[in-house]
Amino acid sequence: MKPPASEAGPKVVALGGGHGLYASLSALRRVTDRLTAVVTVADDGGSSGRLRRELGVLPPGDLRMALAALCGDDEWGQTWRDVVQHRFRSQGDLQDHAVGNLLIVALWELLGGAAAPGSTVAGLDWVGRLLGAHGRVLPMAAVPLDIVAEVRGADPSRPGEITHVKGQVACAKTPGSVLGVSLVPADPPACPEALAAVDEADWIVFGPGSWFTSVLPHLKVPALARALTTARARRVVALNLAPQPGETDDFSPQTHLEVLQAHAPGLSVDVVIADRGVVDDPAALDKAVQDLGGRLVLADVAADDGSPRHEPARLAQAFVQIFTE
Repeated sequence: MKPPASEAGPKVVALGGGHGLYASLSALRRVTDRLTAVVTVADDGGSSGRLRRELGVLPPGDLRMALAALCGDDEWGQTWRDVVQHRFRSQGDLQDHAVGNLLIVALWELLGGAAAPGSTVAGLDWVGRLLGAHGRVLPMAAVPLDIVAEVRGADPSRPGEITHVKGQVACAKTPGSVLGVSLVPADPPACPEALAAVDEADWIVFGPGSWFTSVLPHLKVPALARALTTARARRVVALNLAPQPGETDDFSPQTHLEVLQAHAPGLSVDVVIADRGVVDDPAALDKAVQDLGGRLVLADVAADDGSPRHEPARLAQAFVQIFTE
């Protein structure tokens, strides 16, 4: 499926975080050798949140997952994928810390910490070399971020009231309907290497993933949003297979696109990928895609086990079809 060695494939930048970005990277690394992940850095829970609060670093968890997704299928790649994803189980301070999180933060400290220009990216590059990663992983911003969600009905006793919920974990679990997200700080410094990758890309891939906490935050970093909107690259949106509990309950596929357009009015989209098995109204989705300037590709990209999970080989085949047409 991957192009011959003489044809390394298109330059692709994939945006997101968590399990959604893991899915797209697991597919894209089969398609091209010129792959860059630009990852959200707003996680405030679990191992990442603890390291962020204690050491003042970027939350490493989503960065770690992206690196794990880029590991090859050989023994080396699969062994190191399992190592960096391993979580300690104990009754002490190491409980639930991921080995990869500690490894990334250790490299950041050895390379000079937050005060050393480029140490964040250099540390991620070192981990990528160790893992034999098929691509590069970069943060979307140079400082840790907080997501603030505008929510209607967060208090069930006042269903019409609009409130603001701060923090990625809180946003993901909030009751009510999320209307939009913003970032604190509002104008964070974008990662320069991420801006360069977007500028040089042939294709930019949004999603799949948690819409409000993994996908849309990239469009709220002003410099990155400008780069994504003005880049010469073509843009693909890979839609989720199911609504995200607590974030996009009752969202149709076309609602995801309407929210994307509301958060980035100047963004055009060339292609939208959706699994044909989860689209109840293809005509309505096709209209929403056309409103963004793109075309709809319906494909069988879901896993066979019935879970809302993309099958990497099938998603890769959909990307191959799009990139070569």
